[in-house]
Amino acid sequence: MPADDNGRDAMKHFSVLLIAAALLASVSPRAGAQDFPTRPMTIIVPFGPGGSADIVARMYAQKLSERLGKPVVVENRAGAGTAIGATAAARATPDGYTLLLGGSSALAYNVTLHKALPYDPVRDFVPLAQVSALPFVLVVQPKLPVRSLSDLIALAKDKPGQLAFGTSGTGSPAHLCAEYLRLMTGIDITYIPYKSSPPALTDLIAGIVPTMFVDLPPALPLIREGKIRALGMSLMAPVPAAPEIPPLAQLGVPGYDAGGWHMFVAPAKTPKEIVNRLHAELKAITALPEIQQRFTALGLIAVDSPAIEDLAIYVKFEIDRWGKVIRSAGIAESE
Repeated sequence: MPADDNGRDAMKHFSVLLIAAALLASVSPRAGAQDFPTRPMTIIVPFGPGGSADIVARMYAQKLSERLGKPVVVENRAGAGTAIGATAAARATPDGYTLLLGGSSALAYNVTLHKALPYDPVRDFVPLAQVSALPFVLVVQPKLPVRSLSDLIALAKDKPGQLAFGTSGTGSPAHLCAEYLRLMTGIDITYIPYKSSPPALTDLIAGIVPTMFVDLPPALPLIREGKIRALGMSLMAPVPAAPEIPPLAQLGVPGYDAGGWHMFVAPAKTPKEIVNRLHAELKAITALPEIQQRFTALGLIAVDSPAIEDLAIYVKFEIDRWGKVIRSAGIAESE
């Protein structure tokens, strides 16, 4: 074959390669992120319908659907202390179409509570945005001779092992708030476990349970009616729904900061461009005045999410912090 023909064939081959490279570039992850989403998305909630996590997920599903132009469906996958839903999300295709609204239980407590957790919160997920914090309020029945946190601590130390806290389940955020208080103050307390907050509150009003940590929505009306007495909030951050109740950290336990939180995460290896897009969209939704008002009405605190890298550090910190509390409580690997 003449040399000129060889040259022309080489040029044709080179041109084909350039065209192929251009086509590949046109379907790169960056281009995919710009077009994302092209079909419906799913938010997995590892709790049943009606709770705060379910309500928050549906708030964001509606707004994401409006902003992204595709349906966003909420799927409740309750069970095994949030492990069923979290495992399903961890095993989903990492393409941005399946998200998890996780929280302190699924992403922090479970690591120490479970003997064999089917997922790893650090390895199997990438954080997208923390959207809210869940405060708990320390309350006592009015007949108890306790009007302050210092009174409660003095009573517990005067009668070690006799002061009983009601709890909404072993290893629940409310239970661990009490354990954290025990660890920081050295008080000796016992527990009366309940399946949820309402029956525990009923017994608190009846005088069967002297004290407990409880989430704000069911407790606040009872506090304002004088049926139970609030001693302080579990979180350091101000609680817009109840600014009159100060944080426990200001009442004699410096550094006390406990409670739940909600964080959207995606399966690990989700393309970075899609992760960044979702982070920006979720932050923008949280900043909406109507969303801020909804959080206040729910007794939650809206969170202006830190950067993705900082969220990853925060999850590791929470796993370590609550792991110490859970081991101290003697409930490690109890699930």
